[in-house]
Formats: sequence, C-alpha cells, structure tokens
Amino acid sequence: MEQIRDIMRTMEYGPAPEANEDVTAWLKARASGIGHFIGGTFTSSKGGESFVTINPATEAELARVARGTAADVDAAVKAARAASPKWAALSGHERARYLYAIARHIKKRERFFSVLESMDNGKPIRETRDIDIPLAARHFYHHAGWAEMVESEFEGFSPVGVCGQIIPWNFPLLMLAWKIAPALAAGNTVVLKPAELTPLTAAAFAEVCLAVGLPAGVVNIVDGDGRTGAAICEHEDIDKIAFTGSTEVGRIIREQLAGSGKKLSLELGGKSPFIVFEDADLDGAVEGVVDAIWFNQGQVCCAGSRLIVQEGVAERFYDKLRRRMETLRVGSPLDKSVDVGAIVSAEQLERITSLVKKGEEEGGTLWRAEGALPEKGFFFPPAFFTEVDPAATVCNMEIFGPVAVAMTFRTPAEAVALANNTRYGLAASIWSENINLALDTAAKVKAGVVWVNCTNMLDAGAGFGGYRESGFGREGAREGLYEYLVSDVEKALKPAKEPAPFKPHGAAEEERRFASLDRIDRTAKMYIGGKQARPDGGYSYDVPGKGGAVIGQAPLGNRKDIRNAVEAAAKAGSWGGVTAHNRAQVLYYVGENLDARREEFILLLSSSTGQNAKAAAAEFDVALRRIFYYAAQADKYDGAVHATKSRHVTLAMNEPWGVMGVVAPEEAPLAAFVSLVLSAIAMGNRVVAIPSTRHPLIATNLYQVFDTSDVPGGVVNIVTGEKDVLAKTLAEHDEVAAMWYFGSKEGGAMVERASCGNLKATWVSGGKTRDWLDDRQAKGREFLRRATQVKNIWVPYGE
Repeated sequence: MEQIRDIMRTMEYGPAPEANEDVTAWLKARASGIGHFIGGTFTSSKGGESFVTINPATEAELARVARGTAADVDAAVKAARAASPKWAALSGHERARYLYAIARHIKKRERFFSVLESMDNGKPIRETRDIDIPLAARHFYHHAGWAEMVESEFEGFSPVGVCGQIIPWNFPLLMLAWKIAPALAAGNTVVLKPAELTPLTAAAFAEVCLAVGLPAGVVNIVDGDGRTGAAICEHEDIDKIAFTGSTEVGRIIREQLAGSGKKLSLELGGKSPFIVFEDADLDGAVEGVVDAIWFNQGQVCCAGSRLIVQEGVAERFYDKLRRRMETLRVGSPLDKSVDVGAIVSAEQLERITSLVKKGEEEGGTLWRAEGALPEKGFFFPPAFFTEVDPAATVCNMEIFGPVAVAMTFRTPAEAVALANNTRYGLAASIWSENINLALDTAAKVKAGVVWVNCTNMLDAGAGFGGYRESGFGREGAREGLYEYLVSDVEKALKPAKEPAPFKPHGAAEEERRFASLDRIDRTAKMYIGGKQARPDGGYSYDVPGKGGAVIGQAPLGNRKDIRNAVEAAAKAGSWGGVTAHNRAQVLYYVGENLDARREEFILLLSSSTGQNAKAAAAEFDVALRRIFYYAAQADKYDGAVHATKSRHVTLAMNEPWGVMGVVAPEEAPLAAFVSLVLSAIAMGNRVVAIPSTRHPLIATNLYQVFDTSDVPGGVVNIVTGEKDVLAKTLAEHDEVAAMWYFGSKEGGAMVERASCGNLKATWVSGGKTRDWLDDRQAKGREFLRRATQVKNIWVPYGE
C-alpha cells in the first residue's frame, strides 16, 4: 500500500471524478436545441441555423445552439428597448433585490454551473468550482449593493440605455457576470452575445433570470458567431457596446462605431510581465507562475506570460519552475485532482502549437512537462521558453495557451524597460520582499492592474482593465459602474449650429482689410517644447476679427509640427512624477500671471470674437476661476482603497494618460482652451493642444503666461492651423494615449476612426455644443475623470 509520504513526494494521486449526471440530464432535455433568450422567452433562430458546441476534453457533442441573425439581434434590441423605461424607473432597492436573487440562485446551483462550465470550456473543475462560479455570484452580490446606492453615489448620472455586450470563451459565466451585473445595477437593459465556443452557461443563466422573475427584456441573450456580434455593434438602437476579446477585433469595433455616438469599453489582449527580483520568495513566485500562466491553460488575457527574472537567481528559479511544472497533472477537467485541462478548441490548439514552433525556430529553448497527454481531446502541456530575444515572436504575440517566455534583467530600471516593451498594458505581477522596491516598480509599469507578491487576483470590488492596446474602460468597482452611466449634462447637450465656413490659407486674401495698427506688428508662433517655434511649412494665415478685419497672422501648422509637438510632450514625462502639490502651485502661478495681463486678454478677446468688453471680461473671469479650480483639484482628485473579498490593500490610483491630444472648440477661445488644457495637465498629463482655428491668437498669447509660470517645457504644446487636418495627424500618432475633440460630428468621427491604430481613449463632442461659461457644463470632476486612467495595485495585507 502506498504511503502518504510517498504520495506527497510524487503527487501521484488517483482519479477523483466529479459527477456530471445532472448536467448530462439537463443537456439531454435540450437535445432538440437551445434557443436565444429574447423578451423573457427562449426562441429559435429566425434564420433557422444552428451550430454544435463540443466538449474540448472528449470531442463529444454537447448541444445544438441557435445561430443568431441580424433579425434575431433586432428582436432582442427591441425587447431591451421596450423594457428599458420601466427598469430604469425602478428604485435602486428594487433593482438590488433582483441582482441579489440572481446571486443567490447562482450559489444554490453552484455545482451545476461548475460542471457545465468545465464540460463546455475544458477548464478544470477545481477552477470553475473554486474561482469562476463563486466570483460570478460575487459580482451580482457586489452590484446589488451599487444598485442600492447608485442614485446617491452617482448623482447627476443616468443609465446609458440599451447595452450590447460581447464576451469571450475563456471565462464564460464570469465574463457574463462582469458585463450584466453593473449594467443592470445602473438601470440599463442588455443584449449579450456569448462566445460561439462556450454558450451553455449563458443559457443556464437565462433560466435563472426566469426563476427570479426578472422583467422580460431586461436581459436578452443571442447566440452566434462574429456576424452576430457585428450585428449587435451595427444596430442603431444600441447605446453602448462592451467588448472583451482580442485586440484585433477590438480595433475593428472601434472603427465600426466611429461617429455613432455609442459609448464603448474594450477589455482586450495582454502580454503581462511577471517580474521576479532576487530578494523574492522564489518558492512563492514559482507558485505564482502556476497561477499566472498555467491557470485556465493560459487562456487568460492577463496571464503572466513574460517571466522577467533577475539574473542572479534566474537559474535557481528556472530549476524550481521545471521541477514544479513536472508535478502538474494534465487531464480530464472533471477530475478534481487535475491541474491543467483542455484547450478550448482544435483551432486554438493549432494556434498555440504553431506559435511554439515559431519560438523554437527563432532560437528559443522550450521546456515542457514530460507527462503523457490524453489521446482524445485538445491538450497542450505546461511549458516555458528560455534564451529568447525580447523581439522574438513569442515575446510579443499573445499565445493564449499554457506557455510562458522567460528573460533576465540586472537592474530595476532594466526590469521596467522589459516590462513596458509591449504594445499591451493589461496586468503585471511583481515579486519582491522589499515592499518599497515592489511599489516603486508598480508605479512605473504601464499596466491597469498590478499584483504585488500575488497574481490573477480578481474581485468585483476592484476595477479591472488595461492601458494602451489592452483597451480602455474598467470593469468592477466604482470605476466600472461609470461605464454604464452617462452624465445628465452630456445627455442634455444640443447639436451645435453650423458655423460659417472658415478655411485658413497660407496666402493673404485681397478682399480682407487689416485692422489699424497702433503697435509694432507682432509675429505669433507655435509653442513646442517650451519654446516659440515657427511653422515647419513656413506659412501663416490671416486671422479675422471684429467686422472681418485681419487682426494678425497665426502659424499654419502641418504634420511635422504635430510630430515635433508630440515628441516634445513625450520628453516631458517627468511632469507626471511631480507631486500633486507642486503641480497645483504651478497652476496657481499660471492663474496669477494670467491675471496680471487681464486688460490685454480682454481687449484681444473683444477684437478677435467681436464680443463687447463686458462679455470678454466675463469670459476672462471664467477662465481665471477654472485655472484656480483645477489647481485646487490637482491634489484633491485622488484614488481609493477598494474593499475586496480577499485580504489586500487594493489601491485604485488615478494616473495620467501621458501624452494627450486636445482639440478646442471654436467658441469661447479662452475659457474653453483653459478648461480643457488645465484639467489635463493638473492630472499630470502633457498636452498637444490645437486651439480655435478662427481665434488662435488667444492661445498664442497664452504661451507667454506658461513661460513665466514655471510650466516645464513640453507640458503644454500649442499648434495652430486647420483644426481637423491637425487633429487627424494627432489622433493617428501612436505616442498619443488619449484624444479630446470638441468640434463637428464629422470631425469627431474622424478622430475616433484615426485613433484605432493604438486604440487610444477618445472623448468627442459629437457635434454638440457646450456653454463654456457655464460651470455645470464646462467644469468639474468629469473632466478630471476623463483625464485619468485607474491603476489597481493589489498589496497583501494581514492574514
């Protein structure tokens, strides 16, 4: 008889199969097919098509599911729209009761959901039982609480309306909960498309909605493939799209929605760094790797797939990792002693195999677990590469399988450089016994979620989402709820009146007369890197003022000027590291120096816009107050410590985007320009600003104020010229992390489309106008929220 001490050494446990009779009976009862869930009932596809979902561990057919068409999507959207007014009109407490009931029903059927998820997805039952399903219930519990408080905690915000939601196959029920729970808590109705490979737990969830008496049409589920998802995105009566999936598809959706006015949040791919310093608990870090890349077969967008290990301990760490890898059991997902289950599909297995082969061809050394794989099903062993170049394919492409790549570093600065050497920025894991070193590194890594001495910690109480090409928007916590709300002010804005056409020209126009000169003629320049700069093209254009008289010339900027300005802004990165107090002092100084030139700016406003002296003085006073307001907010708009289910201090840090493009409106050339630029730099951003094309001299006079106010060179850059031409170049620039555009609807659509390259976050006016002198419309925390992205840092705390 085998001894326990031997078992603990070899980890050779016998099989421990999970019973699945209840799930098998459920599937048998639906052998005729599983339909869409629309308007509170299950319906067949209007196109009559269906598809088969299979068990990836056995390759056996599980169920036949309706394939959604555009007509099915339209029916679901109509049901959601019809249900929207009554659902939104319910009190927060009434909505909370439904969400609480959903959470309770998931808990009561927890084992059923766990088994069904394992059979449909291929992940081990230990993961679905202990992580996925409890966390799905947790999201409904948590957001039942937000439903209770949304009216008081989000005063001035309303539900978006009908939300289209598209989820992936790696966490089917959990992703559903991430999307549906906050949408319902905020008062929205939803049309959700599960992944084609894993639709079954969504169908079981629809039955929960029926069981709790959720009003018909509040939740609608349409199954199908990419065409079904495209139909949801294209539907004109959907107000918001939430997508989790690949960066490539996210880019297509961003372009597809450009100019539509729909809200959009994207949670996309990742290539997350897993940094191990030489003072780390190496055994703990090895277990972290198990959870980082071999959890869910590595099919995790935030998987720690890039191991970055300090050189002095690298070989010891790799040796421990190889030995630990050999103890992992690969096999049937319904075996409770199995660590690594099946890859979700044959196509995904082929992708993993192909990328691994590419890694070997490019010179990487592959280490893989030696155990035998099941003969049937889609399995790949745990593995990792060493001796890889940072430019190698496997270091840059998301493998989305149980395969990591390992590289070494010598200094903390090199570790950060390697960590940030990616177009993604979803998550990072940092291992060190020196908490100062860990937190310093966490601040420098460009990722939306950072785990210290832990990994893949997820909770409804903490926001989740990425930087850069990992998407924008957050899911979970307070910041996630904003994605399903819209400002009442923004919702009430009216379309702007079409302004008279104005196109700046490099040559003077004969019919224009010049205003009388009572001073020496002044040459306005652009402002780049803290210096006055002549336009690259050498052209200036006439600036008409009161009565059409030319009051001066402004530089006619071009693509090269925008590139120079972005380069200068990128070099001014230290501004983001300046303490909030010191930034506030600089902004106060800007206000002080602007006030010293009060009469000059009032006169210029009057001569440029044609408004009388009283109106010009009123705009000047508003601009001055805005400067002081954002100076005050610089060290007041702070983050939070989220309360999560596990014992962690989860810091929600408001961080600057980095380089921002800001395109100011034509109206209120001083107040609007100051409101936008100052709110951005108050949060630590550097700005490339395009002022009003008609009234650029207001902005070119401002750079003298910035010069005398200790604003570091490159923090504010001003390029004048034809607004939409310059905005397009700015939106296309990959160094620009966020874009604000206030102008025409067509211009806003162009900016959103041009921003697809690096998936930068955008805020466009959609052709609507604001009263820039009205504090309710043109000032406040909404501007600061738009000027920041939230980084959640998980730090272990207590037991």
